[in-house]
Amino acid sequence: MFSERIDRLTSSLIRELLALTQKPDIISFAGGLPAREAMPLLDLVDLPPDLSQYGTTDGEPELRAAIAAQLTGLGLCCRPEQILVTTGSQQGIDLVSKLYIDPGTPVAVEAPSYLAALQSFRLFGARFEELPLAPNGIDPEQLRQVIHRHRPAFVYLIPTFQNPAGVCYDEATRAAVAAVLRETGTPLLEDEPYRELVYEPVDRTPLCARLGEKDTWMYMGTFSKTGIPGLRVGYIAASENVHPYLVRLKQSTDLHTNRIGQWWCARFVNSRDYPAHLERLRAFYRERRDAMQAALTRHLGELAEWTLPNGGLFFWVRLKSGGDTRALLMRALERKVAFMPGEAFFANPDARQGAFMRLNFSHATLEQLERGMMVLAEVIREQRGGVVAENAAGVVAI
Repeated sequence: MFSERIDRLTSSLIRELLALTQKPDIISFAGGLPAREAMPLLDLVDLPPDLSQYGTTDGEPELRAAIAAQLTGLGLCCRPEQILVTTGSQQGIDLVSKLYIDPGTPVAVEAPSYLAALQSFRLFGARFEELPLAPNGIDPEQLRQVIHRHRPAFVYLIPTFQNPAGVCYDEATRAAVAAVLRETGTPLLEDEPYRELVYEPVDRTPLCARLGEKDTWMYMGTFSKTGIPGLRVGYIAASENVHPYLVRLKQSTDLHTNRIGQWWCARFVNSRDYPAHLERLRAFYRERRDAMQAALTRHLGELAEWTLPNGGLFFWVRLKSGGDTRALLMRALERKVAFMPGEAFFANPDARQGAFMRLNFSHATLEQLERGMMVLAEVIREQRGGVVAENAAGVVAI
């Protein structure tokens, strides 16, 4: 017999779509795949031979020092000893789930939120308390009420270029949210995979940088969006009262993250070209973001609404006429276009939340962006026409 948690195990629609969307004839707006041509060279010349041996659970000292230096520059009080290198930032989510969540444990999350985090939290039995997102972030007063009423084990937030909504918390909201967390003593798990992909000046000060020495915090990052995602190297920095437990959990999970990927990442972030690489990356993705914005305006301007994201890799698009976005995906796939239906990003889906699509702009070419938006406009109009006919006739007309 399997464990009881297997009954809560859900598949990831993103991962299921990934195999399909890797076919050369599919235009994919579904995953958060970085563009291959924007990735740095995977240069393994001068690879130290001792990396063939097992390593320490915490991670390679050179990489941990580099990460700690970056985080200190962002305002976090963080030493290398507080850094745990993970197998992608997704492993950080898994470790935190194991540390905090038992069946029925309340966890506060944004609505919408990162699909794979919800998947992990749900597997361990979390009970979700949702915090609706506004253009400037969550409502700090609502956060306070949720904490007082439900006492969540931790709050999971993506304040910088949120996935999927693209929201970037403003300075006032960041300060107010951090104040609530300090006042209530609630642990924070802050996820920032997209912070370096910024296209306009915005406040990106981590929430964890606003917490004090006695507060409980965990801050996750990754090299998958700026480096090479196939290496699967991320990290989680944590307050001193949490870090040792995360290390022990990783020891029981996979011993340590691959040392070759860590070596490459350390050399990557310590190179003289790293700042210039980030600027090139931002210019590359800004062009694709602007191309999707223009294509959306041309083809979906009357059908949907959205906000131009100041960073990250996604548009969060609401269909004005509502509708079933999963059914819409099936129609689009028949015409070789893929996207992520918005329902999957809500911990507690409700039709009143609206019909959303998450559209990634990093992976498709400029030509594919234009062609894909044309297809989406066609299938949305077809679905809308079918719904109108159904409502008029009382029968299904599509």
